[in-house]
Amino acid sequence: MPKLTYIKLPLTFIRTFLNRLQAYSTGFLHLFYPHICMHCGSEELPSANILCAACEKNLPYTHFLPIAQNTIEKIFWGRVPLHEAGASLFFTKDSIVQSLVFALKYKNQKKAGRLLGNIIGRDMLHSQRFKNIDCMIPIPISKNKQRARGYNQALLICEGIQEKLPHIQILPMLMKHKNAISQTSKDRIQRTQLGPQNYSIIDPTQIAEKNVLVVDDVITTGATIESVCKYILSEARPHSLSLVAAAYTI
Repeated sequence: MPKLTYIKLPLTFIRTFLNRLQAYSTGFLHLFYPHICMHCGSEELPSANILCAACEKNLPYTHFLPIAQNTIEKIFWGRVPLHEAGASLFFTKDSIVQSLVFALKYKNQKKAGRLLGNIIGRDMLHSQRFKNIDCMIPIPISKNKQRARGYNQALLICEGIQEKLPHIQILPMLMKHKNAISQTSKDRIQRTQLGPQNYSIIDPTQIAEKNVLVVDDVITTGATIESVCKYILSEARPHSLSLVAAAYTI
């Protein structure tokens, strides 16, 4: 039987070969699964990011969360007794924020939800007004919509917040009734007619006497949030009720 001969390759050669192989593999995969900025389409972004540096820099921050009596809180004056409220970004047509929300809700881009949650979480960390929050409740979507989408976008935002504030518990306890109609196509007057009967809560005792934070993706008229908050207040009787959203429509 012939003797086997082993060839010793220089370590630098092996490293160079592996680096080039990784580069070729990445390039090949990029042809089929391109990693581009979710808004502008730029390829100049780290593999873990979904926005390029330029788009991240141009995000329209509201800076509402540290401010008492901010625009979001004024929306709910006389409607729901909120302890604190705020939204981290402005939502406008054809904006970076619209691209993120659209990707989250309609393109199965879960990373967009985590990013929006991280942004809220950072805002909360820099605001003393939200330091006593015990738990988060995501605004629910209908079972049919969740089945089609595969997830609730507000829950993903909660998970993004929790990455920055791990001590806050997520309690997805609210359910939207199957006969509740989507508010997307309704005007502002029709949205305000949404009633608390469209929702139910699994176990109100879990949030009784707690400082509860309601989390949503975008605030427009506030009708959905008003309905949910009224239901929570009447059924669960939390110690306080606060609100954050990723964006506010202007």
